[in-house]
Amino acid sequence: MFQEADTDEIQGSLGFDEFCSFYKMISTRRDLYLIMISYSNQKEVLDIHDLARFLENEQKMRGLTREHLVDIVAKFEPCPENLQHMVLGIDGFTNYMRSPAGDIFNPEHNQVNQDMTQPLTNYFIATSHNTYLTGDQLLSQSRVEMYAYVLQAGCRCVEVDCWDGPDGEPIIHHGYTLTSKILFKDVVETINKYAFTKSPYPVILSIENHCTVPQQKKMAEYLKEVLQDKLDLTNVSGHECKKLPSPEILKGKILVKGKKLPANLDPDAEEGDVSDEDTGNEEEDDSDDSDNDLQDGNGAESTNQPKKKRRFGRSIIRSFKRKRKKKIRMKNKTMSDGESDHSSSRERAQIVYHPKKRKTMRLSRALSDLVKYTKSVRVHEIETQGFLSSWQVSSLNETVVNQILQLKPAELVRFNQRQLLRVYPSNFRVDSSNFNPQPYWNTGCHMVAMNYQTEGRMLELNRAKFSSNGNCGYILKPKCMCKAAFNPMMEDPLPGHKKTQLMLKIISGQQLPKPKDSMFGDRGEIIDPFVEVEIIGLPVDCSKQQTRVVDDNGFNPMWEETLVFSIQMPQIALVRFQVWDHDPIGRDFIGQRTVAFTSMMP
Repeated sequence: MFQEADTDEIQGSLGFDEFCSFYKMISTRRDLYLIMISYSNQKEVLDIHDLARFLENEQKMRGLTREHLVDIVAKFEPCPENLQHMVLGIDGFTNYMRSPAGDIFNPEHNQVNQDMTQPLTNYFIATSHNTYLTGDQLLSQSRVEMYAYVLQAGCRCVEVDCWDGPDGEPIIHHGYTLTSKILFKDVVETINKYAFTKSPYPVILSIENHCTVPQQKKMAEYLKEVLQDKLDLTNVSGHECKKLPSPEILKGKILVKGKKLPANLDPDAEEGDVSDEDTGNEEEDDSDDSDNDLQDGNGAESTNQPKKKRRFGRSIIRSFKRKRKKKIRMKNKTMSDGESDHSSSRERAQIVYHPKKRKTMRLSRALSDLVKYTKSVRVHEIETQGFLSSWQVSSLNETVVNQILQLKPAELVRFNQRQLLRVYPSNFRVDSSNFNPQPYWNTGCHMVAMNYQTEGRMLELNRAKFSSNGNCGYILKPKCMCKAAFNPMMEDPLPGHKKTQLMLKIISGQQLPKPKDSMFGDRGEIIDPFVEVEIIGLPVDCSKQQTRVVDDNGFNPMWEETLVFSIQMPQIALVRFQVWDHDPIGRDFIGQRTVAFTSMMP
């Protein structure tokens, strides 16, 4: 192109006019120029009628007014002469197509657009794991600023690991590791400052409490003193004890998630014992994939708890394994409606946890009284728990949930209709890596806890999921997950529902960057790009397709290829576009964009 523009006798340099034509050459997009010509009757400009035809036919826009079309020309056309004639030249057309108006994301989804008046159990809630950490789980810094960062990123459930600190001041860090320590009071002040700057909907404070009673009192004091009326739930009424209030009713409120003293305790008692199976503390119900008694990476105990730990998660898994063996013996039993298990009630694999020896910890009345709708309870049994009251939250680690997903997916969906469930990463993720959140969303798990400090594919999926509702931290679950029986693992999870067809035409790329650690630095290597499109959703919907490779062109590769997907449950699917550089020995990542299916513009 440079040589083509270099027309005068001084070879190897461009004069001003030459530079202008060179610039025009490299900035004109062939794909856009061709479509403009096809709609303008071979003219170099689009008039208002041509533009309307293009927007209706290609962009599937409806109900266009003349004012809207005039507005597009006025806003995007740089040439005064074209503006006078109310036409769009190639530069104006290119400006328009590259603007947010040409984006795949539905601009209406930049605001809250879902019903926010349903009970909390009907929503997915953006959740952070070990919020205070800036890096890995063993050596990294704990920082107060991380709370500001995640809250401003739309997160609505943050985690606070509390331990006894010096001078009677509770501190936050990752127990029994070398992560640095920060003051509980500073964290509460930061949460108070940033809780509602980006979203008005409630923040859940997930307290992992390892403090002695005197420091628990201090915690309660700071929470009341700093958060004040944000903690006051007296006006949140009109809800029978069965159901949780809605995000709408709880606007501007902070919910404390933690243990509660038993109702039968003397009301004047300043403190009491709570069964430690209700702590909701992560490391007490962590488990590993084997039956070996591996210590978890955290090994944390409350300062006032006996040292022998009960391996809760493992009990659930062992009970699964026993039931599984029993099921294999029942060969003559037929599987009925795809449900994981529909044999006689005696043989149904009830997931029950039998406590060996009750372990207790002391809990301060002051801290207990701050907990109302989000009382931490253990998962004892997924088939009936939560029927009596929805005012509770359970936490399970990914390993346990993966087992339940395999054995009792439909029961897990039902459980999630009755009470809140938080899924958090295994303690073996010492590098703070993230799991794939999608399988947990597929079964309606509300709070899928992500390490917000670790960028990458999994956090990009989380971001795409929560972008659909103004990034307010709450996404309404599909109806079938909130009410009826639903099994996400089945081949045909929604009988009688028509599949949705997604047709994507991958047209072109422009000025693609080189791979991050390109061997020849920024100048040498020319990439061979291709596009991969992936659907992430129910197991039956997960699939990938890719375009052919365009050799030696990162500047303006043209693919012009159509990819077709059929999707059973678009309401929960994400669509991920990835650009790769094809390499003889593999492929290098160039870039990605992930969008919830429901937020895509036709």
